[in-house]
Amino acid sequence: MNRRFGTTLRMWAALFCCLSAVSAWADSQARIVRLSDVEGNLQIDRTTGDDYEKAFLNMPITEGVRLRTTEDARAEVEFEDGSTIHLVPNTIVEFTNLSLRDSGAKVSTIDVQQGQAYFNFTGKHDDEFRVTLAHESATLTRSAHFRVDVHKESASVAVFKGNVQVEGPAGAVEIASKHTATFDISHDGQFELAKNIPQSPFDSWDKQQTDYHLRYAAKSYNTPYSYGLSDLNYYGSYYDVPGYGLCWQPYFTSFGWDPFMDGAWMWYPGFGYTWVSAYPWGWMPYHYGGWLFVPGYGWMWRPGSSWVAWNRVPTVLNPPRAYVPPRPPLIPHGTVAVGRGPTPSLVSPGVGPGTKLVIKEDRAGLGMPRGVRNLPSLNRQFEARGATPMPAVVGRGGMAAPVNSRPAPAGPASRGTTSRVSSSRGEGGFSGGRTSSSSHASSSSSHSSSRH
Repeated sequence: MNRRFGTTLRMWAALFCCLSAVSAWADSQARIVRLSDVEGNLQIDRTTGDDYEKAFLNMPITEGVRLRTTEDARAEVEFEDGSTIHLVPNTIVEFTNLSLRDSGAKVSTIDVQQGQAYFNFTGKHDDEFRVTLAHESATLTRSAHFRVDVHKESASVAVFKGNVQVEGPAGAVEIASKHTATFDISHDGQFELAKNIPQSPFDSWDKQQTDYHLRYAAKSYNTPYSYGLSDLNYYGSYYDVPGYGLCWQPYFTSFGWDPFMDGAWMWYPGFGYTWVSAYPWGWMPYHYGGWLFVPGYGWMWRPGSSWVAWNRVPTVLNPPRAYVPPRPPLIPHGTVAVGRGPTPSLVSPGVGPGTKLVIKEDRAGLGMPRGVRNLPSLNRQFEARGATPMPAVVGRGGMAAPVNSRPAPAGPASRGTTSRVSSSRGEGGFSGGRTSSSSHASSSSSHSSSRH
């Protein structure tokens, strides 16, 4: 009897601590940004006391987090305004400040401790973006695209676009576009300014990723945030659904698919368990708006109109009969995998230059690289046949082979019908409505959970 009482007491105590942490986080001015691309073995230190552990796609990045790429790893971090950081192999960065001023302006400080990182700052609103390296620091309030290299005895800043001012022990230096400043770390930061940019083997990869976001970043609805929009525009399509309004649905799904088939519940100090989706587009649909089941179409994400809170637990509306909405574990006990679990790398093992992929089953974009052309057309083939080959050959760095031609813009959506909403991202094609009984029921992912 006493043992049972003690166990129950510990469970309630753990639950109380969890709820208290969630409440404190909600009232704080801390921010959360997105780990938006993972290739290879990326390591993360979430300040849990466990040092570095394996990182997964769509993991939240909070203040104090450190990322470390191994020899085969690359990564991308995406901020609320669409700014990005690209990390190449053998790089360590720390997010020393992710906060919000009383005015609403966002303050971000990233310390590059080792290796090479590319920064693309959009410079929106009154936000402040600061990069520190060795004894130097660069504070940006206007848009800029630049590369930072940090080695044992030297560091450099190469500016591709915009202007970057770096301050250090030897004074301040303004680095203009197409210029590079090299700092001598061992001699009080003495620097040399060159009117060129030395090429790096990863410049082309950074450009591919940057171009991807520029091409697919158009907003299809009113939102103050941009992180995750490019992946939504690329991996799926928007529909004007009668009675529900604007909704989004990923490509390559059928009625047996539900949005919680693959992912994990991960514990974070400060706000408890949160859902980490395995899908490459799986950020905004799980932290804003809500998922609803639409008869005749299946699961769709509705953005909604409220963007005040970042949801730890996804919202589920109008689920099918017998469907159990996903629920986080009550007691903190590590990561709990669901289905295929979280995604350790956007590119599947064995996928490299010259590899052709075949889309089958309810993948919903899982394992599909960025940059494949004509996804709406491939999606129609998938719906008709249940599988379809991808004509684009996967290129280096997890991106599809470059495409010279741009798709023609989509036509306007018609009113009064459930139609695809066109956008300026330039890929048209309505996949058509689906016919199925509205009594379809999906199995709950919470029943397939297992310790990871």
